Amino acid sequence: MTTITASRPRTDSRWPDRLAPLAAGWLGLWGVLALVGTLTGAGYPFGANDPHGGDVNLLRLVPVELAAPLFAGVLLTAAVAALAMSRPAVRGPGPLRALLAGYGWTVTVVLTVVVPDARVLVILGYLPMLIIGAPFGWPPVDYADVFTWALFARFAALAGGLLLAGAVLTWQRRTAGACVGCGRDGTDRGWSTPAAAARWGRWAAGIAAAIPLAYASTRFAWAAGIPLGISREFLTEMQDTGLVWAGFGLGAFATAGAVLTLGLVQRWGERFPRWMVGLDGRRVPVKLAVVPATLVAVAVTAASLGLFSQPEFWQGLSVAGGPALLWPLWGVALGAATYAYHLRRRGACRRCGRGRRDPS
Repeated sequence: MTTITASRPRTDSRWPDRLAPLAAGWLGLWGVLALVGTLTGAGYPFGANDPHGGDVNLLRLVPVELAAPLFAGVLLTAAVAALAMSRPAVRGPGPLRALLAGYGWTVTVVLTVVVPDARVLVILGYLPMLIIGAPFGWPPVDYADVFTWALFARFAALAGGLLLAGAVLTWQRRTAGACVGCGRDGTDRGWSTPAAAARWGRWAAGIAAAIPLAYASTRFAWAAGIPLGISREFLTEMQDTGLVWAGFGLGAFATAGAVLTLGLVQRWGERFPRWMVGLDGRRVPVKLAVVPATLVAVAVTAASLGLFSQPEFWQGLSVAGGPALLWPLWGVALGAATYAYHLRRRGACRRCGRGRRDPS
């Protein structure tokens, strides 16, 4: 008589099981810090308490005396919800399941899109220049005014939101009887097949690449001395202060991002090209493309929400700020292109074994 036992999941496929405890711990830690800040009246880094960029954050609309305890309560409640999601799968009543999932996704949106605002995207764009130029004193900024407690709190919220998103998604899969690793449940969906994802993914990648190129064109024009969308006096001021080259750096970053976005639908986005000595011909790890692209998609969406909430943005709208109107579409398109790339290349699941065994 032969006994068949289910094989244990590989170690590197157990990460979905760790997301809920990680999210609970992270959110609980920051919830306690927020509670301490509420009781002491110090430490809440948003809204009126943020002198560096708080005017582009939606939390500025909530009075600090109300926002601080509310923020602490949301974090601590979300930590409890994440902890509940870490328990073995028991499919409860439909309304309760919908309520828990709804709350989890709501907090996820707040932490990943509402709290971070445009400063996260700006830092991601300037970071290469800040790192490379630091030894040479360029760009001419005070780093203490850049890397502040408020900025750190934004990234902490973003990290907590992403962990919570993974926890909620894993819990929904588990309670629905699907694989927690890949989400497959044995039912084929036409739009999610590799062939279908390749078709709609091309459109999404094309849109996601075109929008940052439009933004970059204005910054390149300024570096060339062309006052595209701005006055000649303002351009002269930026040239005198060197800010025009900071704008050029942002344009270069946007252009590089557009090229990398096209890699989501190109062969060189799946296999390293020949000129990459030592890596040429090897498969590009899926996460190497998916993780940074997802981060940028979330950051772009968060930045657009903060900018659009400013009356000054609409009053001074010009050719220079016009590309920002397309940022919500950029975020959605980049997210869709990234997901299509994931669907095409995910291959067989290491946990449940479903899927193709030899993805390209």
